[in-house]
Amino acid sequence: MRRRELITLLGGVTAAWPLTAHAQQAERIRPIGVLMALSESDPEFQGYVAALQEGLQKLGWTEGRNIRIDTRWPTPDDPDSIQRFAKELVALQPDLILSYGTPPTATLLQQTRTIPIIFVVVADPVGSGFVESLARPGGNVTGFMVMEPTIAGKWLELLKEIAPRVNRAAFLFNPATTPYRDIYLNPFKAAAASFALEAIAAPVHDTSELESVFAAQAGGLNAGLIVMPDGFLNVHREQIIALAARYRLPTVYPWRFFAELGGLLSYGNEQIDSFRLAATYVDRILRGAKPGELPVQAPVKFEMVINMKTAKALGLDVPLHLQQRADKVIE
Repeated sequence: MRRRELITLLGGVTAAWPLTAHAQQAERIRPIGVLMALSESDPEFQGYVAALQEGLQKLGWTEGRNIRIDTRWPTPDDPDSIQRFAKELVALQPDLILSYGTPPTATLLQQTRTIPIIFVVVADPVGSGFVESLARPGGNVTGFMVMEPTIAGKWLELLKEIAPRVNRAAFLFNPATTPYRDIYLNPFKAAAASFALEAIAAPVHDTSELESVFAAQAGGLNAGLIVMPDGFLNVHREQIIALAARYRLPTVYPWRFFAELGGLLSYGNEQIDSFRLAATYVDRILRGAKPGELPVQAPVKFEMVINMKTAKALGLDVPLHLQQRADKVIE
C-alpha cells in the first residue's frame, strides 16, 4: 500500500510540474522602457503614459503583475539629457522601448539595433532613416506617424477661412526639436503661394526668442501664425497662446490642447490616440511579433476645435459653415 501511495503521490506531483512552470512563465515580469522627451510634471503628457497603461491592461498586461514600465522624461530641446536617458533605458535591457518623437527615436537607434522600439508622433520615419518603408519597416523599429506633410496646406486654408484678411503667415518651430521640419515647411510654402500668402519660416531656439517672433509678425499688417507639430512648442504652449493673444495674431495649432487652453483653432489627430494604438503593438511584440514586420501606421482620425471666445477677442467673425464643420466649439 505504501508503495502504491508513493507512486500516486509522485504521479500527482509530476503532473503538476508543467502547470506550475506555465503559471510562473505567464506571470514573468516583462520590462518595458518609455522615453518621453516632454515635461514630466505636465498632466497632459502624464495622460499619454496612462493611456498606454490602460491600453495594455485591456490586453492582459498589468503594471506590477506581468509588466514593469520604466519611464524617462528628458527635456525635449536638450540632446544631452535625451542621450543620457536613452542609455539608461537601453542598459536596463527591456523587452522593448516606446519613444515619443523624432529626436528620442534617433538617439535610441544609435544605442541599440536589437531591442525592439515602437515610436509615436514621428513625422518622417522613412526620411529619418528609422525604417526601410512604411509597409515593411525592417530592423528593430516600427510605430505610429504624426500628421502627413500635406496637412500644412490645410492649416493655411483654415487660417484664411477664420481670418480672411491675413496676407502673410509665419510657421513656428524649434530647429533643435524638428529635424523633420522641411517635410512641413515645403508644403507650407507651396500652399501659401496658392493662397496668395507670404510664407515666413519662424525658427526659435529657446523660449526667450518666442516673443520677438510674435512681435515681428504683429509689426506687419494682417499677419497670422501656424504652429508646427513640435515637442518643444507643446511643452511651452501656455506661453505661445498668451503671446498670440497679446499680439493679436490669429494662430492655427496642430493639437486640441492648444485650443482648449485659449488658442484660436486647432486641427490634427490626437496624440493620446497614438499611445492607445501603441499598446496593441507592445502586446504583439511581447507575444513574439517582430517590429520590422509590423507596418508603420498613419493617423486616420482628425478633429477641429474652434475657440469662439478667442475669436471674439481678436475681432473675428467665424463663418457658420466653419463652426458646423468643427468637432468642438468652445464658447
